[in-house]
Amino acid sequence: MTDQTLTQLPRGRPRSFDTEAAVERAMGVFWSRGYHATALPDLLRATKLSRGSLYAAFGDKHSLFLRALDRYIANALTRLDIELDPRREPADVIYVNAGASRPADAWLDGLKEGGRLILPLTTARNFAGPLEFSRPSGAVFRITRRGGDYDADFVGPIAVFPCEGMRDEASEQVLAAAFDKGGYRDVKRLRRTDDVPGEDCWVKASGWSLTYH
Repeated sequence: MTDQTLTQLPRGRPRSFDTEAAVERAMGVFWSRGYHATALPDLLRATKLSRGSLYAAFGDKHSLFLRALDRYIANALTRLDIELDPRREPADVIYVNAGASRPADAWLDGLKEGGRLILPLTTARNFAGPLEFSRPSGAVFRITRRGGDYDADFVGPIAVFPCEGMRDEASEQVLAAAFDKGGYRDVKRLRRTDDVPGEDCWVKASGWSLTYH
């Protein structure tokens, strides 16, 4: 009898797709449709994966969403680092494309005279459910630099990914209370101080406020 050497074959098929490219495509779907409105067939079409491949690579929809969220935040922070490099000239426009609970000093300092900051302010519940235009939990404000002052105008409600590094619990709490009481359409100025009478404020937290005058 002839001895035979048995070679163990690898189990399963190796992945033949780019997981990072799949995450990038899934991120686009979640961004355009929102988490709850995104169905599995939407993700399969966008990523060009079979159901089995998607589950094998990412586990489930929620796990893929978390991967996409990490990718989105990393991309946004990279863009901000580039745009707010102190060696750059002051900007005409700074567009923040993730939900913050407060404005960053770097965004305000980075504006030239008359420059505008497009600022989404959102609460913790903003991306946890469908957008309710009658009772928003997030809104976009246009901030315009006027010397050492900053005009503020309400643009519209928004539901958007949270901005990593620009959220704090105190600001989240006062924002949630402010959205519940309404009045966001009447905001006229962003102040880099909280030393403002409460009746003049739509919202104020440590070091900043949005006021009616």
